[in-house]
Amino acid sequence: MEFNELFGKTKEAFGRADTSGIDGKLAYQFDLTGKNGGTFYAEVKDGVLNVEPYEYYDRDVKFTLSAGNFEKMLAGKLNSTLAFTTGKLKIDGEIGKALELKKLLGGGE
Repeated sequence: MEFNELFGKTKEAFGRADTSGIDGKLAYQFDLTGKNGGTFYAEVKDGVLNVEPYEYYDRDVKFTLSAGNFEKMLAGKLNSTLAFTTGKLKIDGEIGKALELKKLLGGGE
């Protein structure tokens, strides 16, 4: 899947996110490696969610994984905890805030 298509599906998934329980700012950057890779961020600020295909320097957490593994996670075919423990997903930043991502997406991967 091309990056633009994958980003569109990601933006759609984040569009269904419940931001009501998030106070202040929460920002994630996703660095997708390999073929069709790219960078994008998701930020919740004052209850408003923005997802854009740019780098975010003031992020709380950066996730790094292959575009293929991200696509599998988005489709529910790869568990994020398993991906992390097997080294397929790298997390740089506050682990507590990284775990908030599942809550934000309604418990999804």
